[in-house]
Amino acid sequence: MSLLFNPTLFIVIITVLVSLAAWQSQALMARLIFYPPAIARGQVDRFVTHGFIHADTMHLLFNMITLFSFGQAVQRFFNAHLGGLGFILFYLVALVVASVPSYLQHKDDRRYSSLGASGAVMAVVFSYILFDPWTRIYFFIIPMPAIVFALLYVGYSIWAHDRGGSSVNHSAHLVGGMFGVVATILIEPHVVGQFAYQMTHPRF
Repeated sequence: MSLLFNPTLFIVIITVLVSLAAWQSQALMARLIFYPPAIARGQVDRFVTHGFIHADTMHLLFNMITLFSFGQAVQRFFNAHLGGLGFILFYLVALVVASVPSYLQHKDDRRYSSLGASGAVMAVVFSYILFDPWTRIYFFIIPMPAIVFALLYVGYSIWAHDRGGSSVNHSAHLVGGMFGVVATILIEPHVVGQFAYQMTHPRF
């Protein structure tokens, strides 16, 4: 794999291009979106394709800025352990895993659909937090340690999922984040000890 190849940037560029194309074509949007009844009929590629389309500009920008911010560090870990395409493999599997609960819940629901890369992006974010939980991140303009963001995000996602009434797939966010943690630990179990040490030595 060329040293000039940046997997995170590659995913961002492809996602932006596909999202722009889907905004111009309702037929393309309909074919790529996560629609469980279509998956049940054999269109399993939707487990992945829905992560490359977004609802609007803010949805796209939020996910891609977050992915680019955290992906640079996480890609080095997965590429080192799984080869030059390791990070891309991790990202694509995260898209699938994060969507499985929604598929099982809505596979017969013709009114349900979802889109966006949030499940895989959360996998990247939570993987990063294992390595550096006290790094400062900005949620919009509010600075906070990454581990605080993670706890607040999990709490909000659980509350919003139980509350319902939204088109946002909060379960994909939660499952994606959990997948990021589990995948990272399975590949490098020593990260648990490193995380525990850092948690007992906070930086503010």
